[in-house]
Amino acid sequence: MAERDLEGWTIAFDLDGTLVETAPDIVGTLNRLLVQHDLPALPLEIARNYIGHGAVALLKQGFTAAGMAWDEAASPALLEAFLVDYMAHIADESTAYPGAIEALDGLAARGAILCVATNKPTDLAVALFRAIGLEDRFAAICGPKSVSARKPDAAHIREAVLQAGGDPARAIMVGDSITDLDAARATGVACILTTFGYTLTPAAELGADALIEHFDALPAAIERLVGGGQALRRASNA
Repeated sequence: MAERDLEGWTIAFDLDGTLVETAPDIVGTLNRLLVQHDLPALPLEIARNYIGHGAVALLKQGFTAAGMAWDEAASPALLEAFLVDYMAHIADESTAYPGAIEALDGLAARGAILCVATNKPTDLAVALFRAIGLEDRFAAICGPKSVSARKPDAAHIREAVLQAGGDPARAIMVGDSITDLDAARATGVACILTTFGYTLTPAAELGADALIEHFDALPAAIERLVGGGQALRRASNA
């Protein structure tokens, strides 16, 4: 039986680009909308880095990159079309990153509470996790409407941790972008970033407390932050 050395700690995860490789399905929906508007589809390797700031930001960046001036008046209709299409294709190609499931199960066995703080709408996040068999691994799955403010506001992580039954003073954020890092800093918690996620600025340049290139490295990164007291110092200085 695993030692429950993480009892009392909550690990909050971002979703897109952190736990799940969702870019093929998200960009697929974006490209279908672009083609419907007689615009060229965007390469996956470019459009994937527009993910993480919400669907409206993705649409704005995508349509602008495809050569169409962004029309704020058209935003609600485009957003609705995006959400409908994406829900229909939410797990066509999306998969958990290698080692993610094993890492989640290992952390839970050691007593950690697991939750999700994502800027993806909660219904989409739950539908995706359900489709790939991850829903039951989290004590709370919190998109923007499940909390009082979205990342990078501190309220998102803090309230997600509380909804999971955890203590925000004993939490660590795992994400992939500056949005996650800024939210963690605002909350006063340590932040681990993946190097394989969605970010225009390389994760190594963002100044996170730790970086992981594979989920196999996550337990050790958490141990260093908890054991060295860095995670608690972050919280006490918030």
